[in-house]
Amino acid sequence: MSDTRFSHDDEKLRQIAADVLAHAARRGASAAETEVSEAFGQTVTVRRGEVETIEHNRDKGIGVTVYMGRQRGHAGTTDFTPRAIRDTVEAALSIARFTASDECAGLADEDALAREIPDLDLWHPWALPVERAIELARACEAAGFDAAPGISNSEGATVSTQEARFIYANSLGFMGGYPSSRHSIWCTLIAGANDEMQRDDWFETGRDPAELAAAESVGRLAGSRAARRVGARKVPTRRAPVLFEAPVAESLIGHFVSAVSGGSLYRKSSFLLESAGQQVFAPIVQLSEAPHLPKGLASTAFDAEGVATRAREVVKDGVVQGYFLGAYSARKLGLKSTGNAGGNHNLVLRDTGADFPALLRAMGTGLLVTEMMGQGVNAVTGDYSRGAAGFWVEGGEIAYPVQEITIAGNLKDVFRAVAAVGSDVLCRGSRRCGSILVERMTIAGE
Repeated sequence: MSDTRFSHDDEKLRQIAADVLAHAARRGASAAETEVSEAFGQTVTVRRGEVETIEHNRDKGIGVTVYMGRQRGHAGTTDFTPRAIRDTVEAALSIARFTASDECAGLADEDALAREIPDLDLWHPWALPVERAIELARACEAAGFDAAPGISNSEGATVSTQEARFIYANSLGFMGGYPSSRHSIWCTLIAGANDEMQRDDWFETGRDPAELAAAESVGRLAGSRAARRVGARKVPTRRAPVLFEAPVAESLIGHFVSAVSGGSLYRKSSFLLESAGQQVFAPIVQLSEAPHLPKGLASTAFDAEGVATRAREVVKDGVVQGYFLGAYSARKLGLKSTGNAGGNHNLVLRDTGADFPALLRAMGTGLLVTEMMGQGVNAVTGDYSRGAAGFWVEGGEIAYPVQEITIAGNLKDVFRAVAAVGSDVLCRGSRRCGSILVERMTIAGE
């Protein structure tokens, strides 16, 4: 593929990274690392058939981290000139001189760095003229209006295409990077009128535009989802099974990841301290990390510190197999980096064989959650309380829409009460999972 879509080619970014490291060494840094990046994109939004915004973005940056022994300093710039590079390194060195020494500070261990960088097929440019993007957004929104009776308004349809590239390098001799792309189609529609108005949305995102659902399909899903929520009401307070629809189910996995990530663990601000080797989930739960999936939205051969990533089991039969650690947090805990500096990489929650209708039947009577509001999660205790909306289910069938309710429990209990994981897998970021059925939670309503 051609590099001409970027302002700087791969060789230029590598040269800048080398210049950063060379200047840091000349100025007395005992170690240094840098990331040089460039990104550009286009976003078009249409509302009620009219163009609302056309946005073009183009960004670049250099991040520099230097070490003076165990003292660390960091600085950044968006200026790629030689003078700016030197000034940025000097700024990082100045900060390091006034920073307290930390025995855990430093580059990742040399023997953990990636030695091979496979092509994971992450860059798929979308030659999308503005006029064509407008056509797609209009088609998406129009299909949404036609999807069901009662669609009364729109918050817009958006088509976005983004590309980026970076080089990470450190003074241990590591240098690597790659280009990537991410494209999306999004639509939000409103159904009903006056006090009966309800909104819902749908979006598709991926590395390869050829693999996105058709714009019309995205719009129809958004419209039908909005229309089915009209007439929502509260339900009486009770304890009942809760089925988290796939778009919101991944948040449960997110709470787990946060709780077993290095920063939370060494600060002792997690409800899952010392959970490695412990039964945290129901035995049916199998969670793995697959960083080398072709076209994966969170695929990478190395983490933000150059440490090689690897496929691994994170939860097996409900038992935690390991944490999410970068070099610093690993040293704080007396462990080894897991290659997760910068985040997790393609977490895959294995389904238990049931499709979505089967999950409804298995639940029988309970709450289907399709939207959650608020951030009512206590990371230290695991107490969980969030606003929710969705549908009440009776006899395994959706009975009516509900809103203005709260679902609550403790995440330790929620994780152990996972009864099934659906095959309706959805991936919009670093986590891939289907709908999750929890045996019982408190539902606060009327």
